[in-house]
Amino acid sequence: MNTTKHAAEIVFISKQMKKDIDFPIVTGISIAIVKRDFPEETQWVVYLLNQNDFDLENVLVCSKGYGLVEGEKRQSSTLRHGFPHIAANSFIPIEPISPEVFQLTNEYWLSYYVGQKLFDKKFIFVPDSIMDDNLVNLPLLNETGILHV
Repeated sequence: MNTTKHAAEIVFISKQMKKDIDFPIVTGISIAIVKRDFPEETQWVVYLLNQNDFDLENVLVCSKGYGLVEGEKRQSSTLRHGFPHIAANSFIPIEPISPEVFQLTNEYWLSYYVGQKLFDKKFIFVPDSIMDDNLVNLPLLNETGILHV
């Protein structure tokens, strides 16, 4: 069998299948990294914000950090967080985040259902973007943080 022809057929079939799949656009969802200063320490916490007028169901967030530090490849653990329900116009904490990983690319891959439709989106915080200079007001949380929409 001609492997080149076979590979080309697979690519064609794959493109045809993707064309038939509805990939809905994610809107009204954000990831925020909130800074909290306490007398004894500073804490950073990652939040999922649902700014839509509808609930999210079966929410899954996978987080990981990766990149180069002083020329050496580094990667954090991959963490998975599941939430059965997130109400409309609300937020939920996902996880604390350590300043030790701010120099890495920090990725949050979100999947959820609205009715029978599956949505997903990757939110990527580039290295050194989690810093005081990038803090903005987050009205839904009544806090300041780094916002990724």
